[in-house]
Amino acid sequence: MLQVALTGGLATGKSYVAARLQERGLPTIDSDALVHQELKSGSPAIAPILERFGAEVLGDDGSINRRVLARKIFADPVARRDLEAILHPRVYERIHDWFAALAAEGRHRVGVADIPLLYETRHEGEFDRVIVVACDGEEQVRRAMKRDQISENEARERLAAQLPIVDKVRRADYVIWTSGTFEETDRQIDDVVRTLTAIGGQD
Repeated sequence: MLQVALTGGLATGKSYVAARLQERGLPTIDSDALVHQELKSGSPAIAPILERFGAEVLGDDGSINRRVLARKIFADPVARRDLEAILHPRVYERIHDWFAALAAEGRHRVGVADIPLLYETRHEGEFDRVIVVACDGEEQVRRAMKRDQISENEARERLAAQLPIVDKVRRADYVIWTSGTFEETDRQIDDVVRTLTAIGGQD
């Protein structure tokens, strides 16, 4: 089982690439979705989050209010690291369990984990290959403002919390650039899928 990590930066188009990989037959798991599950009512992560960040981050439904929590962590690197220390071990454990189940099933030779903060959490060494989705930094800011309905300052704060995209590109096994047309992006995706499928078939 070839274990592949897909990463990138804020608003680089990673979700688009992940969806196209899935369409092309590569099963994927979304770490953001796993994080959201950890923030839902009843999750074991709720108690340590409340202990660290206070009752004001708890929503009326018993889940964590992600918008309130985001305001606390994006402007405070220590708070962000504390939250990561709570959530990331749980998320990576679930990702590795998913790969193990996929391998045991025996129908797929390649799986992809979509992990936005792969390099920031220093887990890249746990995967056989890393794909980075990239675009120009200023384009990231423009896309984030439009997509998330946030100010330029908020977008730049969120970018500053991540490793610069140029550094991720330098460390990647494969890079998919999304600055061009969808057709240009799709051609790059097809090339990566062919390569990964060939490598996976050699195991």
